[in-house]
Amino acid sequence: MILRHAFIPPDNARLANLAGNLDAHLRTIEAAFDVKIQRRNESFKVEGAKGRAERAVVLLQHLYGRAARPIGAEEVELAILESMSEAPARVDGEPVDIDLKLRTRRADLAGRTPNQVAYLRNILSHDITFGIGPAGTGKTYLAVACAVDALERNAVQRVILTRPAVEAGERLGFLPGDLAQKVDPYLRPLYDALYELMGLERVGKAFEKGTLEVAPLAFMRGRTLNHAFVILDEAQNTTPEQMKMFLTRIGFGAKAVVTGDTSQIDLPRGTVSGLIHAEQVLRNVKGIATTRFTSADVVRHPLVARIVEAYDAADEDRR
Repeated sequence: MILRHAFIPPDNARLANLAGNLDAHLRTIEAAFDVKIQRRNESFKVEGAKGRAERAVVLLQHLYGRAARPIGAEEVELAILESMSEAPARVDGEPVDIDLKLRTRRADLAGRTPNQVAYLRNILSHDITFGIGPAGTGKTYLAVACAVDALERNAVQRVILTRPAVEAGERLGFLPGDLAQKVDPYLRPLYDALYELMGLERVGKAFEKGTLEVAPLAFMRGRTLNHAFVILDEAQNTTPEQMKMFLTRIGFGAKAVVTGDTSQIDLPRGTVSGLIHAEQVLRNVKGIATTRFTSADVVRHPLVARIVEAYDAADEDRR
């Protein structure tokens, strides 16, 4: 889709401030919305998917109104973040839909249930998204797909996948090998999703270049994650302190997705889950979205949905 917009009457000083030095601000907006922007005097041509192109036009209009003085790169980044975290934008009174087509090896990748579609929309339109629900609902897989898509579009500079290294009700004892080999078993589901969505060779090259990183949650402490897509998996096994630490790592141009299943908590008895605590504490914080999955969203073997339902019913009977 191609949209054309002209600022009339033209103000050359505002136009220069809007575009930035050597059109740097326009390039930033292009990368964020995956569009192409061409400027000719006071006229702009925006080319891209309908929803993204319309959002870019709305943002250009907004920034032009603030361009009486020079606009800094950080101010543009903040405006982009605000634009993506707000309710769907409107152009000529019509709501702007968010393009859900993701750039991965799987051309057919899409949400299969209403909750999965809502989850994808939340990830694309919010800076922080929680996906909570039982196994097999696609929480982690769809989050990794959105991360790969953002990397392909150059919307982020790197993808970081992390999870707490908590044993699933078992005592694994001493594990041989270096640190990477010790934590690999905990991170294997994330590797599997990456291999399917990017291919083994591309994943290997991305790790070499540093655009992909997989690490235990403890390695996040003290870092500030700018221009990154960060996924915290198995978040039900974090403590409230760990969850706060993770969420406060998010920097400019970053997006975070937190996934977990509150019915499978492996923390020591009596320890509060950071995922349950965060859902309660952050319920009304603007810019954060939560998607709740149920057994109806399970996309594995049909037996998995029935198993989830049976365990849920048993839990209800014990209460």
